[in-house]
Amino acid sequence: MFKGVLLGFTAFAAFAISDAFVKSLRGGLPAYEAVFFGAALGLSALPFIKGPGDRWRDVVLAQRQWLWLVRAAASATGSIAAVVAFTALPMAEAFALIFLLPIFVTILSVLVLKEHVGWRRWSAVVAGFAGVLVVLRPGFRVLGIGHLAAIVCGLSGAISMVALRLSGAHEKRVTLYGAGVVGSMLVAGLLMLADFRWPSLAQWGLLAGYGLLAALAGVLLMLATQLAHANRVAPTQYSQMLWAIGFGYWLFGDRLDWPMLIGIVMILGAGLFTLVREEQKTRWWRRTRMM
Repeated sequence: MFKGVLLGFTAFAAFAISDAFVKSLRGGLPAYEAVFFGAALGLSALPFIKGPGDRWRDVVLAQRQWLWLVRAAASATGSIAAVVAFTALPMAEAFALIFLLPIFVTILSVLVLKEHVGWRRWSAVVAGFAGVLVVLRPGFRVLGIGHLAAIVCGLSGAISMVALRLSGAHEKRVTLYGAGVVGSMLVAGLLMLADFRWPSLAQWGLLAGYGLLAALAGVLLMLATQLAHANRVAPTQYSQMLWAIGFGYWLFGDRLDWPMLIGIVMILGAGLFTLVREEQKTRWWRRTRMM
């Protein structure tokens, strides 16, 4: 189990470094163009994720195809929104809003899955949104497209997770990964046709770091969940905040004030609590569907 958790930390470190690469583009390319090339490079992970009995067509063919399409659309939306958020905001602030994802999952579980949610999870939802108000301080700070994009990214991730829960426990890993990569490529590819800009040599290097590190992170995360239970690996994603604060300070000159730090702690605490509860709920959901 220790190796699985350690791989989880390594995977999310790779994700954080990947995000730092895309932030280093500083908006020099449209967000959807960065996502297209990043997703195209992400295809390099498929040979490592494809199982012995999997077929290449399983990348785009799922047992419940409409849920594959939902996850593909949500992944494309979330990826583009993430690039916009990291471009416009300090990395820590962007991550704080993206980490609303578990809280959005709780709300969608009630609306879509008709699940019962107890007072503890509702308290975490309230605490999470209170943290958002502390971070954003509407009326005291100028809010922009980056804040909206970060929230959209978190919501898109929640939609993808609910679709994953609905798809059941038997969907192949290569199919789940394929929805994210292929969906992002198709949507971003269509959008960039209207305003394509050929990347410079330096931008190619940043795009390579962005896409290949994200692919590496996906493979490491898969290995981590094979060696340890998902509820042990999932909380390691919050280590990204430490990377974000460090990269923001040393590479991008970001400065966080005390109210923002307090709000970030509130969001992380609420999200971590909700994430653990959601993982317990997911395992129960899958067991009942298999009966």
